Parts: sequence; C-alpha cells; structure tokens
Amino acid sequence: MENSLRCFIVGLMVLLLSAGHLQLIEAQSRCEPVQLSWCLQSIVSNIPPSQECCQKLKGQEGCLCRERGDPTFGGYLRLPGAQRVAAACGVTFPGCN
Repeated sequence: MENSLRCFIVGLMVLLLSAGHLQLIEAQSRCEPVQLSWCLQSIVSNIPPSQECCQKLKGQEGCLCRERGDPTFGGYLRLPGAQRVAAACGVTFPGCN
C-alpha cells in the first residue's frame, strides 16, 4: 500500500513538472512583434528605455531574429538604437542572418 502511494505521488509530481515545463516552452514560443511598440520611442531617440519596454523586450528576446523580418517593426530592430536599447535592458541582441 505504501509503495503504491509513493508511486502515485512521484507520478503526480512528474506530471505537474512536465505541464509547467510545457507552459514555459509555449510562452517562449509566442512571438508578438507588437510588444516591441513599447520600445519604439527609445529606439528612434536617445531616451532611455522604460521598465515596460525592457520587460516586453525580454519577453521577445527569443524572437528578435524572426521579428527583424516583420514588415511593421523589423525596420526598427535594424536601427542602431535597437542594440542600444537591448543593451540597456540587459537583453542579448542576436546576430541574425
């Protein structure tokens, strides 16, 4: 009886951890270029990025190469100000092909 309970608890823990990991992967795979609009003023001017800009930019960090090709925001990501803003936010700006 005790072994069955332990197996059940271990199985439940594995299931819960797997579900949390899948949610994290799903959230990371959502590329939403519109989130970059929080940073546009800082990218095109010499204004330091806001906390909201940095938060949104960090959320899109894994998508920056893909978003550089976006017809709406991609041009802004190719500006020198985009790298300055990324550095100020502690975001690694990728070298995209």
